[in-house]
Amino acid sequence: MTSAENQLRVKEKIGYGFGDFASSMFWKMFSVYLLIFYTDVFGISAAAVGTMFLLTRIWDTANDPVMGVIADRTNTRWGKFRPFLLWGAIPFAVIGVLTFTTPDWSPTAKLAYAYVTYTLMMMAYTAVNVPYASLLGVMSSSSSDRTSLASFRMVFAFAGSIFAFVLVDPLTNFFTNMSATPDPQLGWMMTMMVYGCIAAFLFYMTFSWTRERIAPPVAQKSNLKEDLKNLATNKPWFILLGAALSTLIFNSMRDGAAVFYFKYFVQADDLAIMGMTFGMTTAYLVLGQAANIIGVVLAQPISKLIGKRNTFMVAMFLAAGLSVFFFFLSQDQIMLMLVLQVLISACAGIVFPLLWSMYADIADYSEYETGRRSTGLIFSSSSFSQKMGWTLGGALTGWTLAFFGYEANAEQTEFAKEGLRYMVSFLPAIGAALSGLFMIFYKLTDHYMLKVSEELDARRVSEQSPN
Repeated sequence: MTSAENQLRVKEKIGYGFGDFASSMFWKMFSVYLLIFYTDVFGISAAAVGTMFLLTRIWDTANDPVMGVIADRTNTRWGKFRPFLLWGAIPFAVIGVLTFTTPDWSPTAKLAYAYVTYTLMMMAYTAVNVPYASLLGVMSSSSSDRTSLASFRMVFAFAGSIFAFVLVDPLTNFFTNMSATPDPQLGWMMTMMVYGCIAAFLFYMTFSWTRERIAPPVAQKSNLKEDLKNLATNKPWFILLGAALSTLIFNSMRDGAAVFYFKYFVQADDLAIMGMTFGMTTAYLVLGQAANIIGVVLAQPISKLIGKRNTFMVAMFLAAGLSVFFFFLSQDQIMLMLVLQVLISACAGIVFPLLWSMYADIADYSEYETGRRSTGLIFSSSSFSQKMGWTLGGALTGWTLAFFGYEANAEQTEFAKEGLRYMVSFLPAIGAALSGLFMIFYKLTDHYMLKVSEELDARRVSEQSPN
């Protein structure tokens, strides 16, 4: 792939990045704020929310690969994956607003409403993000280009997270206090409406500014049984799935617990900047997202020096070690909390673009070994691992809160506060360490993938040549 028309331009990389800016705005609202919204605004117990997060994944377990299969078998004038960004943008936004809407119903009916809207939201997320993630695997055949594209994606993802974090307090406060009687339920719903409009527009921009360049082999016929069989024997895919799942559990627990940690353990004063009030949680999370971006920028140069696999392992083991230190901090050591947040988040930022690039490598490896390409099916595991990781992390957060006796909007016991310390230290550290351990067994080195890429390019040229 050397012709000028097949080169990835900066505009196209930016267009691809817009998609994860949109997704991350919503995803951070779900992963960081949805639990405390359900417990402190919606009025559901922490244990019930934790169970709901886990049970809804039963459907998602089948939902993600099904979406991958559907995308692989979609053929339109816009390609296989881009159309879903166009078709799914508005439903994605609308259901997101409904998820943060509080009906005036009985407790049982409200819990049922939460189950339905959260399940629909995860389905909408799948319908957009499995094709979106798969798009990376067909925009270029170059492993280096993919790492660059994944880096653009993650920079925009973390920028979207920062955008969501910075505005969530001002927007919810503004909409909550629109009337004489403060209404936090209205505040959250209207905030999500603003985010939904922005997300729908950005998904359309991704659709417009990107293109698909890689198609399955000409001789490949649709055969789901064969695709699933190949996936079941793809050892690197299983290893990367385990590493991704562990990484997302690590990240989910840190982010989800942070809201409770600062509200009930640290109890620091709010910050006033340019006439707007920000909670310490917001400052902590925004700082983390900024450090994530630093990590993303460092990912490509470091991986060029020591390889993607080694970079991944070092970053995760370092993040695990640093996370443990959180347990030993007292509530007034805020500066040390922020320093650790920067270091840990930079490590996480290094890992995420490598993950997406590695999924594309696995799609190539599968085609190299079997002669069949199932980009959507393979990339569906990225959406599955993301949602399952965040869900397990969210469920563990809810159950841990319940175990330590957390009570919403009340003074917490010393036992409950100790639980909050575990939730930002040892528990996420276990996830980070497991992620690094998985990568010890990952064999698709950069040198090996260069050989794979060259062979696949040669096959494609041969297929396109006249007999």
